Amino acid sequence: MVRTVPNPFRLAILWIGLGLAKLGLIEAERARRTTDLAWPRIVTGLARMSKNAVDVAMVGVGVGSAAIAGVGFASPFWGLAFAFGGGVAGGTIALVSQRYGAETYDQLGQAVRSSALLVVVITVPITATFWLVPTKLISLLSSDAEAIELGATYLRIVGLGVPFAGLNLVGSRTFVGMDDAWTPMVVRAGGAVANIVLNAVLIFGLGLGVTGAAIGTVLANVAVTATFAVGLIAGRLPGAGEFPISVDPTGSYVHEPTVRDLTTIGLPVLGSKLVWTAAEFPLLGIVDLFGQRTVSAYVIARRILGLMNTPGWGFGLAASSLVGQELGDGDELRAERFGREIVLFSTAVYAVGAAIVFAFAEPIVLAFTNEPAQLAVGTAVTLVQVACVAVVLKGVSTGAAGALRASGDTRWPFYSQLLGMFGLAIPLTYLGAVGLEIPSWTVPIPGLEATTPAVSLPAIGLLGLYLAFLAETAVPAAINYYRFWTGRWKAISRDYRPDSVPSDD
Repeated sequence: MVRTVPNPFRLAILWIGLGLAKLGLIEAERARRTTDLAWPRIVTGLARMSKNAVDVAMVGVGVGSAAIAGVGFASPFWGLAFAFGGGVAGGTIALVSQRYGAETYDQLGQAVRSSALLVVVITVPITATFWLVPTKLISLLSSDAEAIELGATYLRIVGLGVPFAGLNLVGSRTFVGMDDAWTPMVVRAGGAVANIVLNAVLIFGLGLGVTGAAIGTVLANVAVTATFAVGLIAGRLPGAGEFPISVDPTGSYVHEPTVRDLTTIGLPVLGSKLVWTAAEFPLLGIVDLFGQRTVSAYVIARRILGLMNTPGWGFGLAASSLVGQELGDGDELRAERFGREIVLFSTAVYAVGAAIVFAFAEPIVLAFTNEPAQLAVGTAVTLVQVACVAVVLKGVSTGAAGALRASGDTRWPFYSQLLGMFGLAIPLTYLGAVGLEIPSWTVPIPGLEATTPAVSLPAIGLLGLYLAFLAETAVPAAINYYRFWTGRWKAISRDYRPDSVPSDD
């Protein structure tokens, strides 16, 4: 159920797609279907990532650069909610889209219930850990006492929202898998707007600083979870009309074949997301060596990169849904065409957005502070401009990964993210801050006497950060698209397709 609404945002994306169609690069009707499914999700992403950026800007204006650094240090811990929830939800959208395409609606409801159970079981221990030892966790990343105190305060409270953030991902992916990106856009974007309003009241009106930012985030996530739950159980929401299905909350939650499929598909997706989240810890720890002002600049650049990366939210899920539906219907050739054209479409949209941000990088950075002297503005601007170049490659990696995930072939996106972050991005960041010392060693082969010379590489400074931004997107783009090009994912999808007759329920 896709609602085609004549709004400027949708029209702008469709204009790019139809331009590609006029050049003979994609098919016009597929451009329309992709746009209708992708744009609401992109709006959701913009709303949510804008909320994250506004959080940083608000605490920066209200408290100072130490608060920006503190919230930045807490962010990878909060990101665990989206890593674990997104891992389960990666299995959810694969199962839901294929069952929706095959009209086996009874199995679809089972996939939703089992997904919700898995998210709760996984995330509740994370919440408990954040509540009990937040200071020790933040201290792993920084020695800055002020940033540690502010970050720990934020983490203890925001951790209460971790299970709800995970459940929100399952609810969103369920609707997208049923060809409805409109409903999750309205619900989650509404939650993001409410979050911004709550934060403004709590941070500035009540003077709660980072505590207010955390409380606002928790309350917004609870509201979004409740809305998804009511809509899926009732089969409708006010203003959204009737949904294709309703989910019986009294049905079974522990269904071994469904849990096994969710785990098999979801673990590599979790791995891909966890790679980035886990990589943030050493990255922030290394960036801390540059000093608080550089940390603040880096956090700001990351927030802006997150905003620029929102096309991937839409196009990646559009690929998962549309490719998955074609696979569920048994049309592998059409599924491949959808995937290939979505990759091209996505990359073009990324390029347009990146060009705009590149041109206005400095005024965007200055919006995050009312005291530019406390912030390394030049560093932040350059980081943002490098991110503009790097993010275009996200169009390739997210589009291809979405098609692979629709088939259940989720390992390669994990491998690509792992190599990009731990194989290149982190070492390059370390080379920038510290340099590299490689001692001499003797070749351990009998009869061959050879000793390698010691290698000493000096620190390359901020260049290491710039190269790391490029590496983390280039490697996944190359690997994910190669895997898609091989076509192996089509054969893998056959193990996950529904094998029962359509349900009349």
